[in-house]
Amino acid sequence: MEDGLERRILSIIFFIVFVDLIGFGILIPVITVVFADPASSYYMLPKGTPLSMGYILLGLLLATYSIMQFLAAPILGQLSDKYGRKRLLAISVAGTCLSYLLFALGLIISNIPLLFFSRAIDGITGGNISIAQASIADVTKPENRAKNFGLIGAAFGLGFIIGPFLGGVLSEPKIVSWFTSSTPFFFAALLSFIETLLVIFVLPETIQKVSDRKLNIMQSLSNIKKSLKSKSIRGILSTIFLYQAGFTFFTTFIAVYYIGRFGWTQGDIGNMFAFVGICVAITQLFVLRRLPHNKEHEILGITLLGSGIMLLVYVFPTAPWQLLFIIPIFSLFNGITMAYLPAIVSRSADSNIQGEVLGMNSSVVAIAQAIPPLIAGFFAAQISPAAPLYVAAVIVLSSAALFWQIRKHLSGGKEYKVVSYAE
Repeated sequence: MEDGLERRILSIIFFIVFVDLIGFGILIPVITVVFADPASSYYMLPKGTPLSMGYILLGLLLATYSIMQFLAAPILGQLSDKYGRKRLLAISVAGTCLSYLLFALGLIISNIPLLFFSRAIDGITGGNISIAQASIADVTKPENRAKNFGLIGAAFGLGFIIGPFLGGVLSEPKIVSWFTSSTPFFFAALLSFIETLLVIFVLPETIQKVSDRKLNIMQSLSNIKKSLKSKSIRGILSTIFLYQAGFTFFTTFIAVYYIGRFGWTQGDIGNMFAFVGICVAITQLFVLRRLPHNKEHEILGITLLGSGIMLLVYVFPTAPWQLLFIIPIFSLFNGITMAYLPAIVSRSADSNIQGEVLGMNSSVVAIAQAIPPLIAGFFAAQISPAAPLYVAAVIVLSSAALFWQIRKHLSGGKEYKVVSYAE
């Protein structure tokens, strides 16, 4: 593929993921106060309901998206292998647009079941990232995938700079009198609509050779089964599972923890995640591209270990300003890790099944993101809001320990090679 066309496609994919993550980031500060801050005017639970129930509902709501994505993303990945990235990506982002409209309506009428339904829709159609990763894999050489997957990580970071900040600002009536908790989601729906038009009218098709493999609607469960059975990829996918599970424990309840510790509002939460996004974006736009390409496995071993240690450190600040020193270090480790893990998985697959193998990775990531919120809500309710953070650190450190064990199978240029998943 010509360099100019490749750069054009990468730029469009970057923008798509960036816009998508703005919408996702908007969710974070608002939904936390809706379920976990009785002092907020947006708190939705009936008077007299124990706060512990809010923690549990928050966990269940966050898990709903990941559970639906776990079931649906691999199917979207297969369909994108068969019918093209462009068509499936358009369907995916259109579903995201609809979900935000329904979420806004649920907040307006204080309908908790509608909130759950809207997150389920977004999860079912939420194959955006795996299809975007497949599109990047379509147009880049294997040795450049870590660098180009870093673009997705940078889009994540930039999305988290703007998204949570906008979530806090657009829900603050002190800024504009008609701003409410639903305003950020109408804005996210508008962005997703623009994103849909961009995919339909601007993004070229990237897949060169379509797959003729039969569609497997139970692919998500098959993926988990295959990842457990296949010696060639079991180690790296297990590492990804542990890392994502630990990271999700952290992201689910870090805002809840700081509401209780520092009395934060949705604006404060948005600002914290925005700062995280700035640091991740700097890492993946500038630091990642300067790292030696032949040392990925050694670097990843260090960043996994560093991420686990820094997650534990998040529990100890006694004043918000101390986070200014913790967040940049954690974001450095996290930004590199998030880019390297999918790159290793991508290089394990032949070019015509990139959608399937990245869908397989998405299954592992989705189940890893679905389980922690289900458990974390009960941990926070029964023990303390800090409990999920301790669990997060332990699990990520476990992922580092596992990776150091399997690293010798990945070093020396000996990448995993998965030719077929038919076994």
